[in-house]
Amino acid sequence: MSHIRNQVRIIGNLGADPLERQTNNGKSVTNFPVATNETYVNEAGEKVNETQWHQVVCWGKLATLMLLCLS
Repeated sequence: MSHIRNQVRIIGNLGADPLERQTNNGKSVTNFPVATNETYVNEAGEKVNETQWHQVVCWGKLATLMLLCLS
């Protein structure tokens, strides 16, 4: 069976300090919100700023690495 690897890049602003926790079996999990902003001109000619929030969840070694990088 081949391995499928998904990749997403979210470039934005950290919304809160990352929160690390351990699952019942000892696996590391880190959660943190990231805000991305988009600016555009609507049909009425008005400038609109739109913010979207993304809840990021990292597991295992990546969870520990993200905690170190973002803290």
